[in-house]
Parts: sequence; C-alpha cells; structure tokens
Amino acid sequence: MKYSRLGTAALAGLTVLALASCSSSDAGVESSGEDSASTAAGGVNTEAPAYDLLPEDIKSAGGITIAGDTHPPYRTLQEGGEITGIDPDIQEALSEQLGVPFTIQTSSGLDAMLTGMLSGRYDAFNGPVRTTAEREEDFDAVVWMTTRTSYLYLSERQDELGESEDLCGARVAGVTGSVTESQLERYTEWCEGEGLEAPEFIGLEDTNSTILAVQSDRADYAGTTQTAALDIQSQDEGTFDFLVQTDEQGAGVDQLAMFLPKDNELAPAMLAAFEGIFENGEYDRIMSEWELDDVTVEAPTLNPMSEQESEQESGE
Repeated sequence: MKYSRLGTAALAGLTVLALASCSSSDAGVESSGEDSASTAAGGVNTEAPAYDLLPEDIKSAGGITIAGDTHPPYRTLQEGGEITGIDPDIQEALSEQLGVPFTIQTSSGLDAMLTGMLSGRYDAFNGPVRTTAEREEDFDAVVWMTTRTSYLYLSERQDELGESEDLCGARVAGVTGSVTESQLERYTEWCEGEGLEAPEFIGLEDTNSTILAVQSDRADYAGTTQTAALDIQSQDEGTFDFLVQTDEQGAGVDQLAMFLPKDNELAPAMLAAFEGIFENGEYDRIMSEWELDDVTVEAPTLNPMSEQESEQESGE
C-alpha cells in the first residue's frame, strides 16, 4: 500500500506552532503561559446527563483542562492556534454529556503530561496512550479505542525498507513512552527469533519529530499508530509507504484510553459520558467520519488491566 507524509514545511510549521504561545482568536483559542489552549465547547449545563457525577472541584472550575500534544489526526494545531482532530470532536460530544467545556493545553512529551496530571495542572489526557496495570495504579483509564502500530518510510526507499525483515537492524523513531515503543520491543523479539539484528529505537517528543527524523535521514522508519499513518497518507500522496506490525510480530491489539488522575475523582463522570456517546451514536459517527471503524470498541471500559489482574489473582 502507498502512503504519504506531511510536507516538510507543514510539519516544521506545526512543530513551531506547538511550541509557541497562541493569543486569543476567533477560533476559540486562549493563551495560557507557554501553552496554547482550545475550548471544545462553551458554557455550563447543569441539566446535562452526567453533570451531577462531576466532582465539586470541576463544577467550581466550570470546565475540564485536558493536556494535549501535536499528534495528527488526534490533535492538529492549525495556523492561528485552533486545535482540530479526533480529540476535540470527542471532547465536544463528551461535553454535551458532562455539561462543562474542555480546554486543551498543549504540552510536549508523555512524561510531562502524566506528571502534569499528578501535580493537578491537567484534569485528563486523551492519548493515544496504551493502558497498563502499572499506569492504572496512578491513573484511572477509560478505554475507548484500540490500535495497531505502523512503521512509515520514504517510498523512494521501497527496495531496501519494504519488507518486514528490513525493519530488523533499522533505526526506528517513535514517541518516548508511547505504544510504539512497547510494540517495537515485541518486534525485536520476532527479529531475534528470525536470527536478525534488533531494531534501534530513537525516542522523540512527538509524532512530527519522528516524521522529520525520517525526512532528514536520522531514522529509517517512524513508528506510529495506524490511525496517524492513514492521516499522513491523506496529506501528500505517494511520499510514504508503511509496514503494519502483525500478530506474529507481537502486535496484538493495544487498548487506548483517556487517563485521569485518581485523586480528582473524575472517572465515574467521564465513564458515564463515554457511555452516553456510545448510546446516542455520536461515538460511531465521529469514528466513521475519521475512518476509524476498524479500531472501535463495543463499549468503553474503566481500568480493564487492573480488573484483569484482579481476576487472575483471585483465580490463583
């Protein structure tokens, strides 16, 4: 399959915008120190279905502050500061259920966003982040989609990078702490089982950085979600191809979640809001609009890895 990349200039522009402060604009963007922020919906509706489940701190604040990095198609920072993508669309639907708006504050790096939640700077982060039993010790995780990892490379290098074995021993750029990093560890096991060299992981802050690494020949592949790979395809046809990690290579299907710090007690309301958008069809509508039908789940779940671990322990 042929896939594409974001143009170098466009990617560089997005990277600069992600790091810059944005002033208020007609697009609903607010300035917040070094962060740009985008409001997903406005106003408070105390009659919303899940409003009564919100913790008092959120009701008093009148909104939910959610961390976000530049990660198309989940979040794309447009020229002028507006944030578009799957995440804002999901937040708008959730806001209808919760009765309060979301404000996205941009940050770089998964560690910074997780730490920011624990310190109370952010109320939530919507990934895409794989949930694990370890992460669920500190955060509540509402799973609402799955993913598979893809490895993008320049089409002009098809002859040397186009086969699954070619990734073994290659340089793979990925977001530090992301699904890609853990998936590549499984790919490494497959490579070693085939008697091939292990790939080298190059950890970077965001997806744009990984694509730029491939463009500048600092990496052979950019590891990313299948969803992001499809989005990159739509930007500039014919520039990128990609490999999709198979079950044989340890792919499986990872569960992606919205994370919330346990001490803010927002999880029951957020789970109810997700259940609401599943029931009213908004979830299916948004996922279909972004051509994500193959990574949907039947229903949202709360802390599935912790639940699974508890079931295993009780069965011993």
